[in-house]
Amino acid sequence: MKGARATPRLMFGASVTPGERILPEEVAVALSFNGTTQAVMMATPADLEDFGRGFALTEGIAAPQEILTVEVQALARGIDVQLWLAPQAEARLAARRRVMAGPVGCGLCGIDSIDQALREVPVVPPSPFRMTPAQVLAAVAALPGEQRLHDATRAVHGAAFWNGRVVLAREDVGRHNALDKLVGGMLREGIAPQGAVVLTSRVSTDMVQKVAMLGAPVVIAVSAPTVAAVELAEQAGITLIALAKGETFEVFSHTDRITEAAHVG
Repeated sequence: MKGARATPRLMFGASVTPGERILPEEVAVALSFNGTTQAVMMATPADLEDFGRGFALTEGIAAPQEILTVEVQALARGIDVQLWLAPQAEARLAARRRVMAGPVGCGLCGIDSIDQALREVPVVPPSPFRMTPAQVLAAVAALPGEQRLHDATRAVHGAAFWNGRVVLAREDVGRHNALDKLVGGMLREGIAPQGAVVLTSRVSTDMVQKVAMLGAPVVIAVSAPTVAAVELAEQAGITLIALAKGETFEVFSHTDRITEAAHVG
């Protein structure tokens, strides 16, 4: 399985049993723009072209049309995802000045100002997209079927896009990476963002920022959000649904999109 590897282990219980366990791979992945490394993340080495495209958009570095080429190059101690951008993205690239080397749980490593951490994001434009409570629960229930790497390892996060069904899903050891891979895959396949992003993780401010940059009107998570994430979702026009497990969920912003008269698409 790509992104995972069988690893020898001893299992202790009533007896000691030798064997193997499938574990997710975690490698250093550099994201380089126009020949300069902007970020180094520990990530699962799968869907890395999608990772680069999604990161460029969700971090405000480049719009999809400003990404000219993407090349994934294996190095001795990691992988370099090299993106070449159109000239108009150069100033934006220089302004970011991000050089990140941090754990997968951190979405703000290397940002050098409070303004960058709390950057403004575009407001998601109004749309007819609505979901019924049953559809919210169905979207969450569909996610485990898309988590093949998690099924094998029990150690990765997932992010999926639902617009009546799950049309795309991505996984990674990092929750931010999984979301960036999903965004990049949607851009590459031309999937319109009219639907819901479904996450296996908690919802922090930076996750809402990424959903806003994608332009999706709804985000659904199985865990809780932070206060700041709820406030940002309200400002960005995003319906934030969290703690979606079993037969219940909680809606924290723009509750009007949850109705018995749903309109998907």
